[in-house]
Amino acid sequence: MAGEGAALSDLSIFVDESGGQGGHSKYYGITLVFHDQSDDIAERLDQHRLALQVRGLADVPLHAGPLLTGHDDYEGMSLKIRKAYLSIAFMDLQHLPITYTTFLYRRSEFAGREAIVTRMRRDIVNLIFDHLVFFQSFDSVKVYYDDGQEDVAHAVHAAVEYALSKNGLMYRRMHAPDFVLAQAADLLCTIELTALKYENGEATNTDQKFFGSERNVRRNYLKVARRKRLEDAG
Repeated sequence: MAGEGAALSDLSIFVDESGGQGGHSKYYGITLVFHDQSDDIAERLDQHRLALQVRGLADVPLHAGPLLTGHDDYEGMSLKIRKAYLSIAFMDLQHLPITYTTFLYRRSEFAGREAIVTRMRRDIVNLIFDHLVFFQSFDSVKVYYDDGQEDVAHAVHAAVEYALSKNGLMYRRMHAPDFVLAQAADLLCTIELTALKYENGEATNTDQKFFGSERNVRRNYLKVARRKRLEDAG
């Protein structure tokens, strides 16, 4: 905790889930991105915009699912252009002052979404206890989430309050830096889930078009991304 007269320190937690809508996917995943709000990312935002400008790309917010499939904002874009967006986002990720964790669950092992959320809350509590010094170093914890993620965000919030015995705050994302960090959570969740699918021999044609071989996914994406993983930090 900050000492007397010291500036208050705030930890942001950005939530992203995969396979949460509809419940038809084989796996359910959640990624939490942790960001010390004293670490300014304005310069990274400028570099992101410049990278898009140099490549002649529109400033489209990253949504990994539609990016891979060519839907929504990416409708009509070639595979080459969509790969360029992925490349820029992955480069951004490597330079952001963040850590993260991802939990992946096989749906068939749970009675339903409520059972998964209960397990997830327990896993987050255990994560906090395992890194208690890190989490206790902040004066407040703020959970940021998207529409449709309320139950997951509440589970994260409840885990924070239980493990740290301090009030957490919840926000829907609104400001530009929030979106960048949320997009990082989206991309990390996608990389972790994609690696698991390759490991289990379940990679789709879309996965293979974007990422190539399992070796490429693990060596050039997962290994690089996991340098940011909370479990492997410090």
